Amino acid sequence: MSELRWNPIACDGRGLCAELLPELIGTDDWGYPIVSAAPVPEHLRRAAQQAVAACPRFALSLISPRVEE
Repeated sequence: MSELRWNPIACDGRGLCAELLPELIGTDDWGYPIVSAAPVPEHLRRAAQQAVAACPRFALSLISPRVEE
């Protein structure tokens, strides 16, 4: 399963990600995201990809687990 990563330095707190993926992203009192540390469930993967793509500051990313050989 994939997980969301948030870069607090790049983020400007617009909240688009929380609007697109409220199941895994909330906001604090200033509008900055509070990103769940839980893996992204498969049924929310598309919404997570949309939230990542919508971030105007590229502060959110979707990381896939590393496959070891």
